Amino acid sequence: MKQYNHLRVKIVSDKKTDNLRELKENLICIKKELLEEYKSYTSKLVPWIVGYSGGKDSTLVVQLVLEMLLDLPPSDREREVHILCNDTLVESPILASYIDKMLAKIKSFADDVHLPVFVVKTTPSINQTFWVNLIGRGYPPPTRNFRWCTDRMKIEPTSNYIQSKVSEKGEVILLLGVRKAESTNRANSIKRHKNIEGTRLNPHSDLKGCLVFRPIIDLSTDDVWLLLMQRNPPWGGSHRDLITLYKNAGGGECPLIVDKSEAPSCGSSSSRFGCWTCTVVKKDKSMEGFVESGHENLEPLLDFRDWLSNYREDRKNRMLERRNGRITLMDDGETTVPGPFTFEAREEILNKLMKTQEGLEISLISVFEIDRIKEIWSEDSIAIASRHIAAHEAYKARRNI
Repeated sequence: MKQYNHLRVKIVSDKKTDNLRELKENLICIKKELLEEYKSYTSKLVPWIVGYSGGKDSTLVVQLVLEMLLDLPPSDREREVHILCNDTLVESPILASYIDKMLAKIKSFADDVHLPVFVVKTTPSINQTFWVNLIGRGYPPPTRNFRWCTDRMKIEPTSNYIQSKVSEKGEVILLLGVRKAESTNRANSIKRHKNIEGTRLNPHSDLKGCLVFRPIIDLSTDDVWLLLMQRNPPWGGSHRDLITLYKNAGGGECPLIVDKSEAPSCGSSSSRFGCWTCTVVKKDKSMEGFVESGHENLEPLLDFRDWLSNYREDRKNRMLERRNGRITLMDDGETTVPGPFTFEAREEILNKLMKTQEGLEISLISVFEIDRIKEIWSEDSIAIASRHIAAHEAYKARRNI
């Protein structure tokens, strides 16, 4: 038995050594590909845009890119690198604070050592924020079947920035920290996007002039964590805060999304820290994890989110007509599909949100959003009144025939 145990320990030890050796070889290969791609592309004016969500995968890509730039002599750092992050304006407060701190560190470091790095944070337009759509237009909180938030709050802002760079430079290369091992959906999505022959790049499915580069595509989750734990970031400090963030949330981040085929990553059944208002999942396990780990100040947000999810299901809070004035029936031909929130329900949600905000040190909704919400209420009231008048006039006309 002792001999067997000794043999088993040796086998495990040998396997661990082999894994580390393989990871080291993979890292050398990734760094080589990054360097070759940065230096060899036909036009040195084509910028890189690195998607950053604050999570482990995108953090590793940012770190590897910055390390690659530091290894180059200043004269060879010709290509601009844009680190692009999206803020939905309803991010988990802990994640939002962490990302802001990280972006400030990266920017300060890049400026100090004169790297051609631009740190950018996009946000949805005032007309497409979560609260303007939900409280202003009366959209119900997102579900798996009606996930109106992803396009408006995530894809649109980042796509607009990418397209602005395409217009300016003619083409861009988007670096994403996606991996085959992340999920089955992600692996299938990667398979659908074939690389241009002889290159590591594939055309973006929706954005013309945007080529996609996935440098850590073959790494496992363990590989990513091991690299982050063994290598301190060039902008200083360590990845301890990132590790703590994952530990407390009990899951992963909602990644930066620029492709509808990758949208299922947001609001999946796993614990992901992203929008605190997300009602696509039945339970916000990440927010519950933050509360249980000592962030009791977030409990009012968790309570509001749960209340909002239940409030959506009460038909008395919903209009009969949809926003276009039509009434839609379900498959049984009798039951109506609930429309947007009634004006009374919208006002109740706003009042509850403002009351929730009172006891917090953070802002949940801006004055600009409240102004736009009231404008939409006025526009909707006029539109509904106009439809009713038109319907009444049509009824009178039919009576007179």
